[in-house]
Amino acid sequence: MQPNQRLNASASDDGRYRMLIEAITDYAIYMLDPNGIVSSWNPGARRFKGYEASEIVGEHFSRFYTEADRASGLPQRALEIAAREGKFENQGWRVRKDGSRFWAYVIIDPIRDASGNIVGYAKITRDLTERRLAEEQLRQSEEQFRLLVQGVTDYAIYMLTPEGLVSSWNAGAERIKGYRAGEIIGQHFSRFYTEPEQRAGAPQAALETAMRDGRFEKEGWRLRKDGSKFMASVVIDPIRADDGTLLGFAKITRDITERTMSERALQETREALFQSQKMDAIGQLTGGVAHDFNNLLMAVLGSLELLRKRLPDDPRTKRLVDNAMHAAQRGAGLTQRMLAFARRQELNPVTLDVANLVRGMTGLLHSSLGATAQIRMEFASGLNRVLADPNQLELAILNLAVNARDAMPKGGLIVITAKGETITGAPDLKDGNYVCLSVTDNGVGMDEATRRRALEPFFTTKGVGKGTGLGLSMVHGMIQQSGGKFVLRSSKGEGTTAELWLPAADGADHVESAAAPKLLNGKEGPLLILAVDDDALVLLNTTAMLEDLGHTVLEATSASSALDIIRREDDIDLVITDQAMPHMTGSDLAAAIRLEKPGLPIILATGFAELPPGADEGLPKLSKPFLQQQLADAIARTVAV
Repeated sequence: MQPNQRLNASASDDGRYRMLIEAITDYAIYMLDPNGIVSSWNPGARRFKGYEASEIVGEHFSRFYTEADRASGLPQRALEIAAREGKFENQGWRVRKDGSRFWAYVIIDPIRDASGNIVGYAKITRDLTERRLAEEQLRQSEEQFRLLVQGVTDYAIYMLTPEGLVSSWNAGAERIKGYRAGEIIGQHFSRFYTEPEQRAGAPQAALETAMRDGRFEKEGWRLRKDGSKFMASVVIDPIRADDGTLLGFAKITRDITERTMSERALQETREALFQSQKMDAIGQLTGGVAHDFNNLLMAVLGSLELLRKRLPDDPRTKRLVDNAMHAAQRGAGLTQRMLAFARRQELNPVTLDVANLVRGMTGLLHSSLGATAQIRMEFASGLNRVLADPNQLELAILNLAVNARDAMPKGGLIVITAKGETITGAPDLKDGNYVCLSVTDNGVGMDEATRRRALEPFFTTKGVGKGTGLGLSMVHGMIQQSGGKFVLRSSKGEGTTAELWLPAADGADHVESAAAPKLLNGKEGPLLILAVDDDALVLLNTTAMLEDLGHTVLEATSASSALDIIRREDDIDLVITDQAMPHMTGSDLAAAIRLEKPGLPIILATGFAELPPGADEGLPKLSKPFLQQQLADAIARTVAV
């Protein structure tokens, strides 16, 4: 190529380059001489920095730096680095003509001649203020989010790698699980699971479910660093890149142990309430049946007794009648057990020492249980005395001991213990001091279904003819009526423990006082007795017994008719009244009679179920069903003829 052609080409290339640079407005592109003096200025530089070419060409480029950067010598260092390393690249705040700042991305390249000497510098600057602000906002947002996550202490919030390794750890995780970040980051999250769940592959299954379904959520027991367990509510979400690549998992865990325990306690309270309501309903039914059964037995026993007295002297016939009377008396015993379950028997509570009472039963227990059952007694020292009916408590202990023996067909150990306890806030016991008397065996035990039904009347696991199914229900009713609680603990193959919770006594003995005999002004001969009962069969039977004893009897089938007779007849010597009558009970009738004739003796005939314990302490009582001799004795105790 000829020299003129090369010159024209060069001129043409220089023009194109100049046009290109002049056309660029997004970048400040300008030249510096070796000393840093601005020697060219493009429109982009004018737009970014605000200077016209005439204002800045010939000035040192350090004026674009902040005062702090100039004081630190940054402009000169930038040129030195560019000269030494062939390039200087940096980001930082720069200053416009009006004094405002912008975030600049700067590149400085040295320009050398053919000999390698620096003849100047090419400087390219880009305004990245908007991106910088966006990045700063993002950084602040991420920092706020990090602080938020770190500040949460009620939730364990942390990240897992795709393999399940812990990659982050917040303060909540440290509080709930007990690990510091340095102890757990890099460890597999399966260490939070119990050993059975680890063996079953539960941790990996959780991650697979999260990947497959987009979420895993479950509640279960987890382990803390110290080995203790807590109930956790766990959520695992997969974290994916825009292209769907799995980056890891976000795991959130909440300690819900307290809530779980509260819910469990609430459920147990509900179940206890349901069981109590069920037993109360069964008790009411049982009490009603016992009342009607008592009336029937009253009529049967009384009639058989009177019939036997009138039979000819035939041993065979009398034996049959005696057999019928024995059967009726067994029915009366069965009725008493039903009434004990219904908490309607008549108790005679006194303050007693439980340990002494049980020790006093040693001979009875050994003779009743036989040689196969061994008995051990353990009583805490300083036990409070309790308020209970000693006869009924002995019967309950004997009943439980016999059940324990029957649960150990090959023999075993029965342990009877007593300890003191103070109860507060229990749903089924009043606050106060109690003595817990327990009978424990190492027998076959009961499954859950059997244990739940064990207190129901007539439920038994014994063979036909070997049990009435009223033993435990009687114990339950007696303890409930005494103000305590009966608890049965049992597991299949692990034996049974029966606990009798008895309220501690207040110190004074409680003995039911007998009614003082009522004198009839020395009257001799038979009495004029008013018999009151709404059941015609019972009234007929009572009247027949009284007449057979030689007394004159007036009959009334209701309390109101009895009052009419009393107001009409002035010579009545004694009133024998049933308790359970419609409109007005026997005790209500007695109260009305006392207002009009306070000296008139009254006997209250009760079927136990009819009279609440403790009611009408001053009235002599006659328990249904009664025999003629029991009726005569009650009359003798009440009046002195």
